[in-house]
Amino acid sequence: MDFSISQFAYRQRPPVTKPTPDFLKALTEEGIRKMVSDHYDLLINSEIKHLFPKNEEALNKAKQNSADFFIQICGGPMYYLENRGQPMLAQRHAAGSITPEARIVWLQCYIQVLSKLELLEEILQSFWNYLNVFSFWMVNSKEDYNMRFDKE
Repeated sequence: MDFSISQFAYRQRPPVTKPTPDFLKALTEEGIRKMVSDHYDLLINSEIKHLFPKNEEALNKAKQNSADFFIQICGGPMYYLENRGQPMLAQRHAAGSITPEARIVWLQCYIQVLSKLELLEEILQSFWNYLNVFSFWMVNSKEDYNMRFDKE
């Protein structure tokens, strides 16, 4: 399995290839929801925890929205569209300072979660390839979050 993290250039927006629908078929909706929940549980204990909801209700809603998105992007029901509208994820995440370094932490947490899944390598690789490129679109700041706020 190749969990390489692509080099990032600020404002780079490469084309994204959706993961194979076999990812959803193999993992199921319940499995995707668990994968997303496990990922968030790592994130809220990481150095980028400041980007995620602090209270449990808001965190659970974020987990649901993210799982709905991945289920939809993998060819499942249009839960995200029905509940949130068009994805426009870069706009929805604009309030947080997502740096290239935060992208790497986000991806490293996904590596931990994906490494535990027992799926065919080509199915898992398809999902990883999607995450790796998709994550470029979320970066909205060059600045390191902690450095920026330490100066104020």
